[in-house]
Amino acid sequence: MTRTAQAAPSRADRVDRVAGSARPAGLVGPAGSARSARVAGPPRSPQLSSAARLRRLLKAQLYEDIAPSQVAALIERDGDLARKELVDRLRRILNARVEYTMSGPDRDALIGEVLAELMGLGPLDSLLRDPSVTEVMVNGPERVFFEREGKLYRAQVRFDNDEQVRAVIERIIAPLGRRIDEQNPLVNGRLPAGHRVNAVIPPLALDGPALTIRKFRDRIYTLEELADSSALPPFLIPLLQWAVLSRCNIAVSGGTGSGKTTFLNALSLVIPAGERIITIEDSAELSFSHHPHVVRLEARPANLEGTGAITIRDLVINSLRMRPDRIIVGEVRGDEALEMLQAMTTGHDGSLTTLHANTPREVISRLVTMVNYGTQLPLAAVQTQIAAALDLIVHLGRLSGGQRQVLEVCEVAGFEDGEVCLRRITHFAQTGVASDGRPEGSWVFDEAPRFFGQVVARGLATQEGLKAWQDQVEQEGPAQDQQAAQGGQAAQGQQAAQGQPQEEREVAS
Repeated sequence: MTRTAQAAPSRADRVDRVAGSARPAGLVGPAGSARSARVAGPPRSPQLSSAARLRRLLKAQLYEDIAPSQVAALIERDGDLARKELVDRLRRILNARVEYTMSGPDRDALIGEVLAELMGLGPLDSLLRDPSVTEVMVNGPERVFFEREGKLYRAQVRFDNDEQVRAVIERIIAPLGRRIDEQNPLVNGRLPAGHRVNAVIPPLALDGPALTIRKFRDRIYTLEELADSSALPPFLIPLLQWAVLSRCNIAVSGGTGSGKTTFLNALSLVIPAGERIITIEDSAELSFSHHPHVVRLEARPANLEGTGAITIRDLVINSLRMRPDRIIVGEVRGDEALEMLQAMTTGHDGSLTTLHANTPREVISRLVTMVNYGTQLPLAAVQTQIAAALDLIVHLGRLSGGQRQVLEVCEVAGFEDGEVCLRRITHFAQTGVASDGRPEGSWVFDEAPRFFGQVVARGLATQEGLKAWQDQVEQEGPAQDQQAAQGGQAAQGQQAAQGQPQEEREVAS
């Protein structure tokens, strides 16, 4: 007789048996498996899974051993020491209680989950530790998504209920002096690592608390690294370096998630070490650890009484009294636009900023609109100010396959016949769409920029050197660069197919 092989029970099944006999008082409902609870529970208030009940029981027993206030004080005083002591206490509890009959790996996993709730962000910790994940999105307790290489995936992790999501949000905003409740149902902030956070709760969020975390790299990309990842053609690297060193005022434009902050950081690496930089942001995202002389300023929202707000406009005005060589505004989106433009034309050339726009031409119209937020000036006066202030617009886009790249570089060439003149230096000409959904096309070099005169005057290059660079780009550069870009896109195209978010098979821990 042939004996039928039986699969070894999964960790979820083993936890089910343990939790079934160790269900704490006051918690009702069938044990079920973690997998079935994920599907069967209603979206707003799902039944606690067996693993969740076991975590809750172990945490309650820990709090019998050490008060919650002592745990919080220990974590705040020394995180590493707190982790070691809490692991020791949790292991003693597991060894002393007969209801925890589970294997060593399952115990370690359970301890890790409890520690994540006590010291970190619970189910999101593994996603935030994964360096390939760039954004994490929580749409209620059961639906967690993340972005990798510009594409969305559905994660296997989930929260137990709305209350656990709210607890994570509170843990993020508590050190910032912010609050979130029915009177203030949305909040912005950032994690200690610099990741940007937005949270919305009911009644504004109809399907449970929503949390979005945009991650930022500890080390910023260089222009060369961006070229290696096909974000820009290699022939643009010297052009952009000459623009920064010639103290051109540069605006980086693009839609949401097109890589504007990343690109602005890459440009900042070119700024000479002997210059004093003032950065101004609504929420600090720029990284300037590489530069020795930087003052970082961050706007402040109003307090609980509705007073004490310090706006970006206030900071731009104040920065003029701080002897800056360059002013970098992380994102201009309001009435601070006028002060920024005036700073660019009053001795603070070489400044950088970003703004949302769909085309370089739209950059001009959006700046006009933003200037008019704070004052009503004649249209011609505003456009003249923009033409005098801006030198270069670098426009980025997020392509259909998830690739972020430079799409167009334009030079602001003055004000004539009632409008700001733009001269296109180079652009990406799309010719079709590849089988993996990525655009196909080539780079076109339109004409040399006028600031090349400043490049020669500052001794950054000779006239002959600029001419040789231009000849090489026109004859060989775009074709070779496009081949390299297609190769890089083909390598990245091995990720999941473009389109609907997919269930992630394995989330790095």
